[in-house]
Order: sequence, then C-alpha cells, then structure tokens
Amino acid sequence: MRKKQIKWLTVLSVIALLVLSACNSTDSGSGGGSGKTKEDYDFLSILTGGTQGTYYALGGTFADLISTETGVKTTAEVSQASAANMTAMQSGEGEIAFVQTDIAYYATEGLLMFDGKKIDTISALGALYPETVQLVTLADSGIKSFEDLKGKKVSVGAPGSGTYANAEQLLEIHGLSIEEDIEAQNLDFGESTEGIQSGQIDAAFITAGYPTAAVEALNATNKVSIVPVSADKAEALIKKYPYYAVDVIPAGTYGLEAEVPTVSVLAMIAVNKDLPEDLVYEITKAIYDNTEKISHAKGAFIKPESGLNGINIEVHPGAQKYFDEVNK
Repeated sequence: MRKKQIKWLTVLSVIALLVLSACNSTDSGSGGGSGKTKEDYDFLSILTGGTQGTYYALGGTFADLISTETGVKTTAEVSQASAANMTAMQSGEGEIAFVQTDIAYYATEGLLMFDGKKIDTISALGALYPETVQLVTLADSGIKSFEDLKGKKVSVGAPGSGTYANAEQLLEIHGLSIEEDIEAQNLDFGESTEGIQSGQIDAAFITAGYPTAAVEALNATNKVSIVPVSADKAEALIKKYPYYAVDVIPAGTYGLEAEVPTVSVLAMIAVNKDLPEDLVYEITKAIYDNTEKISHAKGAFIKPESGLNGINIEVHPGAQKYFDEVNK
C-alpha cells in the first residue's frame, strides 16, 4: 500500500512541475519572451546618430518624454546611426534605436550590408518622419547635377550606413559608381559640412530630416546649394527601390531661393523585441501622445494615425496595442 502511495505522489509531483513550467512559459510570452516586466527596468538607452543630425536632436526630447511618462530613466546616446544602431541592438548595447525603414528591412532580412549578419532581436515601435536625401554643396561649386559629381571628392557616409546605401543607389540611377566615378569620403554629417566649408571635399550626401543642424551651420557661413533629383530619375529609383518616396525641400530652407525636388526614406523607431509589452506600450504612448512637446520641425510629422505607415518589419505587441487603441 505504501509503495502505491509513493508512486502516486511521484506522478502528482511530475504533473505539478509540468503545470508550473507551462505557466512560466506563458508568463514569459507576455514580456516579449524575456519574462520581465516594466518594473525590471531602471534605465533605457536610445541609440541616435551624430550630434549634428536629426536623430540626436529628437533623441534627447524622446528620452525626456519617456523618462517623465514611464518613470524609467532614459538617455539619448551618440552613435553612427541606422546600420550601426541595428548591429548595436543585436549585441545588447541599447534598447531603443532610430533607424531608416529601408535599413531596418535589410537588417531583419539579412540583405546588403547585413548579408550573413541577419538581425533577429528587433521589432518596430513606429514610423516618425521623412528622411530627405540631401546632396549638399556650395552655390559656387559648379555642381548643378549628379553628373557634375564625376571626379569630385564626395562624402557618402560610413560604409554600411543608411546614407551610404542612399548615395550608392542614387548614383547608380544616374549612371555613376561610388568606386569608379567619384573620390568617395566616409565622413559623418558634421565632418562633411566642415569639409565642404574648408574646400577639402566638393559635396556630401546627408540623409536626415530637414532642416539638418550641420547644413544650417554651413549655410551660416557659406551659401548652400542642394542638388536636385529630377522627376524621371526619382521615378526610376522608386521603381527599383520602392521604399523611397518623392520629396521636396521647401524654399527658404538653408536660404534656398526655390524648392528643390529630391527623394526620401522614412525614419522609424526600433526596439528590442524582448522588451516587455507593458513597457513598450508606455514608451509608444509617451512619444505619440506628446508630439506637441517636440520642438524640432520634424515633430509635425510624428502622428499616431501614421505611426505604422511604411513599416516593413514586425511591430512590437506593446506598440501595436497602442496604435490599435488610438486608431480604432
């Protein structure tokens, strides 16, 4: 009789362990797979870009909003922007990051600069604003078209960066090559405009929301010119790379006398997919419910109703919950 009791107790113990294991598995799913909740986080890091770019300017505001609204201290970190941010997220160096929508897609699919290095740790929080591809030069440089870049010293951003990809694709559409037709320089935005001012380079690709601080600083001392992208070239670019859109830099920006046609990609926020749903919900709400507190000109583009526009990667459940609530 005693042997039977021991046998039944053993069976019951195994069943109890299985039930507990299933419960724990369910609980971890609600936290994005980590099993954590908001209370497990005392600090968050937002990866932005260079100090003279739009990411960094907005990142400081976002960090303040998230800190205030969620109670989790958040800081904006200087970085090398889109592609570098994705790699840093993969290695656990940040929880939130600015990134171009095209670069986020390349990262999650393991394409182009992420060939063989697929990023599987991120999901989308939401779309922000158009990032305009600006080919910047001086009004007296003699560079009026893309074709005029041949043989010139041109900053194309760091290899593997979003700006580099944009430069490479726009040059390709114009029948030019980074390797063969220009003297490519790998500079950040501040270095690019300083190089133009000093005469060390002739032009620079800058992909950022206008007005971009580095270009404004250059225009304070020199008359700036933005090289236009013609309608037919924009159409050809979009046909081959559909994440681009037609864009215009308005007259008056950087002292421009007339608007300049160009193209843009979207800026977005990515988050670590293992962040808890409750925390990501509050982060999303902190940003999109307080857009009137964003002083940068691009704040006008950040709206809940367009928060999922152009997103081509998986959306975090916490962000999806917020957008479902406000857009129903």
